[in-house]
Amino acid sequence: MRIAFVDSVHPVLAARLTAAGHETTALQHLDDAALGNALADQQGIVVRSRRLSAELLQQAPALRFVARVGSGLENIDQEHCRALGVLVLNSPEGNRDGVGELCVAQLLALLKHTHRANAQVRRGLWLREENRGTDLHGRTVGIIGFGHMGSAFAEKLAGFGVRILAHDKYRTDLPEHGVEACTLDELLAAADVVSLHLPLNAETHHYASTDLFARLQRPVWFLNTARGPLVDTAALLDALDQGRVIGAALDVLEFERADLSGLDPSMAPRTLERLLADERVLLTPHIAGVTHEGKLKMATVLADKILDAIAHAPQH
Repeated sequence: MRIAFVDSVHPVLAARLTAAGHETTALQHLDDAALGNALADQQGIVVRSRRLSAELLQQAPALRFVARVGSGLENIDQEHCRALGVLVLNSPEGNRDGVGELCVAQLLALLKHTHRANAQVRRGLWLREENRGTDLHGRTVGIIGFGHMGSAFAEKLAGFGVRILAHDKYRTDLPEHGVEACTLDELLAAADVVSLHLPLNAETHHYASTDLFARLQRPVWFLNTARGPLVDTAALLDALDQGRVIGAALDVLEFERADLSGLDPSMAPRTLERLLADERVLLTPHIAGVTHEGKLKMATVLADKILDAIAHAPQH
């Protein structure tokens, strides 16, 4: 098969496909106008963060699959792919460990004030009592969305002595790692920590809204390592001011550019300015799944899936 790479990914993926007899072409240097022409005879596309719109995909009439190195699929027009019978693959298994570990790291940083204390010491301050922390042991952690990433977070929490509640609209069988399945209201009533692990779609946009924060029964620490637009940032900041949220860690922001290259201040300048000034929020630049091990594993997992799909595809 002829397979186009439209983003830079770990070289093991192209090597595996080439070794299996497929022709791979590096097209990541092309802009969308030139890319459309180059896709005319391609049967597969490998993508990471580049947007694959219906308009772009229509220029690949021979297309049989799109494979994303990563978890979320919101940068791919899935409806168009479904309509044309184009298989869509991804590799969330590859970076789940990285995501789970960063969730734990960010939660501990919030509880122990390490990011704030680090900045203070560098300014010559030595504030011990002012940085008295909170132990994670004995707390209740609520995980919303229990797919690869939510379950990875639960795994990493083993040994911390916490109760883990999980709400997943599409799953009720959550026996692993001592996790208790529950309704969203039950989670919001009991959780000391709320962590989002949902895909981004029309149903989940601004999932963490004013309404959700108002339903919390106790102050919480809030985490989002999934997708920025899951959170209504203004509502989160209001919840912080109201004491409903004690602190938040956001690895993703709703102000991210579509290609994940940075922030777009024009989207909501006042809210973004307010967010960046709030020291109760720990911010990182979408790095939860960005690890050396994850990069290799995502490419390896995706190579397995592509080769398996090709081997079992009906012959054209």
